[in-house]
Amino acid sequence: MRLPNFKFSALAAAVTVALAACAAGSANDFTSSKAANASSMPNIVVVLVDDMGWMDVGYNGSKLYETPAIDGLAADGLQFNRGYVAFPRCVPSRYALMTGRNPARASMPGERRGDQLRPEEVTIAEGMKQAGYDTFFAGKWHLGKKKGAMPEDQGFDINIGGGSAGAVGSHFYPWGAEKKLTLGPGLEDGVKGEYIADRLTQETVEFIEEQQATGNGRPFFAVLSHYAVHTPIQGKKDDTAYYARKIEANGGVRQPEVAQIDGQTKLHQDNDEYAAMVKSMDESVASVLATLDRLGIADNTIVVFTSDHGGLSNRGEGRGRELATSNLPLRAGKGHLWEGGVRVPFLIRWPARIAPGQKTDALVSVMDLFPTFLDAAGAPLMPEAHVDGRDITPLFANPAMEWPRTLHWYDPRPRPQSTGDTAASAIMDGDWKFVISYDESAEGGLFNVVTDPGETRNVAAQNPERAARMEQSLNGWLKSIDATKPRLGRKKR
Repeated sequence: MRLPNFKFSALAAAVTVALAACAAGSANDFTSSKAANASSMPNIVVVLVDDMGWMDVGYNGSKLYETPAIDGLAADGLQFNRGYVAFPRCVPSRYALMTGRNPARASMPGERRGDQLRPEEVTIAEGMKQAGYDTFFAGKWHLGKKKGAMPEDQGFDINIGGGSAGAVGSHFYPWGAEKKLTLGPGLEDGVKGEYIADRLTQETVEFIEEQQATGNGRPFFAVLSHYAVHTPIQGKKDDTAYYARKIEANGGVRQPEVAQIDGQTKLHQDNDEYAAMVKSMDESVASVLATLDRLGIADNTIVVFTSDHGGLSNRGEGRGRELATSNLPLRAGKGHLWEGGVRVPFLIRWPARIAPGQKTDALVSVMDLFPTFLDAAGAPLMPEAHVDGRDITPLFANPAMEWPRTLHWYDPRPRPQSTGDTAASAIMDGDWKFVISYDESAEGGLFNVVTDPGETRNVAAQNPERAARMEQSLNGWLKSIDATKPRLGRKKR
């Protein structure tokens, strides 16, 4: 797409002057300056996992899942204890990451536009491309169904596997896609039984190797967007067997499996195939990090690890669908505005700028990645585009600094039978979260998510002024963005 007339950089102005003057000396000076600047701009790799919960990693305390590479990434960089997505489902969350905008601004989900990224919207890839980056995407896109709405139309030079599908038919080749949708280019061929996470990792590694081999001096921006750990729940045979033995050694699958709250909530992490899928995600991270080390570019490469929303821990009553994981002690999971649905693993490593072993309780969102990457690259921010994102680079040097922040969520289109959620909105201001439920059968209220991460104690009655103030602020925000009305009594699915 053609970008709006943002004032991106002095480099662009210098190019114009050089061409207008037709002065060879000026052009050579500019080329040298650009090459020097590009050499200091960091490479960027984003590893985005689908449906991975906050508790699905070892560094957050899981007793089942073994994630040494991810834990190592946490130890080597900055761990965001309160990293959030903008929505607890795939499409709106990915929209927010790609645009730096809250999906409620785009009536997503809702009927006004359909769940897709429009061509006129500016993406993080377009911003990085304009800043001088080679751009690459591999894996799940799920932000459009037609030509013109795919990664290659939204700023990515290369697209491997990014199509209309939100899930694969199988994680083993032949992969196929859900609902007669498409996986995107570059995955037409494979070896029988090839695991798609391994293939996407391989494609990403090969891009990095080839990009560095060109010697063009440009930095790269790569997004490795896994289809795992989304359903179908399928792990590699040997890994699944390993975790089956581990679960059995720890007492086996425990009962009861679920609690009757927020639909039905899975109480234990004891799904062996899902555990095997988590292991594959860790192996993917290990492979990417090893590649950066081998090529000698790790110090000036930003690596981000996160998920698009919480783990699949909830279902509608009577649904009987297989649940993947438990997000406890956080409440609920995928589909819900409770912490288990919107708080996710969130790590950033950048050895050149971030000291190892750092942690922060600052409130951050995946919407922040767009302006943060621009600032890290020395490019001007694009506030008209990433309107809800905030540059978090100051936290790299001072993770303990004061960081006042307010976040909003809005879900007008629940899926009560699928994941047990109901129409709701929420606002978070510091330690406090206020939830409005539009369904009389579901609760809302005021919660301190620091002292009560399980959101079990509604303290609105004890804090009436705070509750009233946050409710007024939330309703004011919804009005300011002309939010679509919640659909109550929708046909359950």
